[in-house]
Amino acid sequence: MLDPSEIYEVDALAAAAVRARTGDGQGPVLIHAVRGFVDAGSAGQLAAEHLGDALPSSRLVTFDVDQLVDYRSRRPAMTFDSTTWTSYADPELVVDVVEDGAGVPFLLLHGVEPDVQWERYVAAVRQIVELFDVPLTVGVHGIPMGIPHTRPVSVTASATRAELVADHTSWFGTVQVPASASALLELRLGESGHDAMSFAVHVPHYLAQSAYPQASMAALEGIERATGLDLRVAALEPAARDASEEIERQVRGSEEVGAVVKALEEQYDAFTRSIGRQSLLAGSTDLPTADELGAEFERFLAEQGDDETR
Repeated sequence: MLDPSEIYEVDALAAAAVRARTGDGQGPVLIHAVRGFVDAGSAGQLAAEHLGDALPSSRLVTFDVDQLVDYRSRRPAMTFDSTTWTSYADPELVVDVVEDGAGVPFLLLHGVEPDVQWERYVAAVRQIVELFDVPLTVGVHGIPMGIPHTRPVSVTASATRAELVADHTSWFGTVQVPASASALLELRLGESGHDAMSFAVHVPHYLAQSAYPQASMAALEGIERATGLDLRVAALEPAARDASEEIERQVRGSEEVGAVVKALEEQYDAFTRSIGRQSLLAGSTDLPTADELGAEFERFLAEQGDDETR
C-alpha cells in the first residue's frame, strides 16, 4: 500500500484548535456521510448538508481527490455559457470541524466516495482518528426497503462491538451485499481496536430516488443518542412536513399506489408482530406481484419527476 498520509492534508491551525478544546485522550466524535454506492432518500447527504448549514464549521482535512476519483465513470458537471466554459463542480472529500448546538466540537467527513484505493483511504481515515483521539466513528446512509412511509422510520444499526447497538432491533440475519468504502472503514476500524458504528435508515423503495428528510432525521437522532451531541435535528422538520404532504398528495391521486401502500402496511405490521423471522415477507398477507409493484413504483417516481420539472 502507498503511504496513506500522502492523500490528505491537515490544516495546522484548525488541528491546533481541535486539540486545544479536547484532551485526556478523549477527542471529538467523527461522523461520516460520503456520497457513494447507495444512499436511499439521500439520507446521508441531507444529514451532512444539514450539519454544514445549521452549525458553524471550519475545514480540517482535505483529501486529494485526483488520486481517489475515477472521472470517466463519474464525470463532474461543467457549465458552458454561449462561448466559454464558466464553471466546474470540483469533487471534494473533506473533514470539517463542526460545533454542535452546545458548542461541542465534532468531526464531519463528507464528499464523494473514493472510486479507487479504498484500503489506502481507510488507512488515512484511521490515521486521522488516531491523530485526534476520536473515541467513536459513526456513519449514516439510507437503504431502500419494502416498507410504507406511513409507519415509523426504522434503522439497521451496526457496530464494531455488540454493546454499541444493544438497544437496536436487528432486521436482518446474514446477508451479503456489495461493499462500500464506509462499510470497509467500519470493518477496518474495528479490526484495529477502534469503536465504530453506523445507521442505515430504511427508506420506502418507492421513495428511494427522492429526498426523504425523515430518514435524515432518524439518522441524526440515532447519532444524538449514541454520542450526546446536539445536532439541531428540529431544523429538518419543515422539509419533512413538506415531503410528507407531497407524498400523501400523490398517493391520494392514484388508487393503485394507495393499494400498494396498504399492502406494504399489512406486510410491515405482520413483520413487526413476528420480529425475528429471517424475511420481511412475514405472514400470509396477499401482496401485489413483483410486476405490479414495479409498474406502480415506476409510475409513482415518474410523476414525482414530472412535478419537479414544472
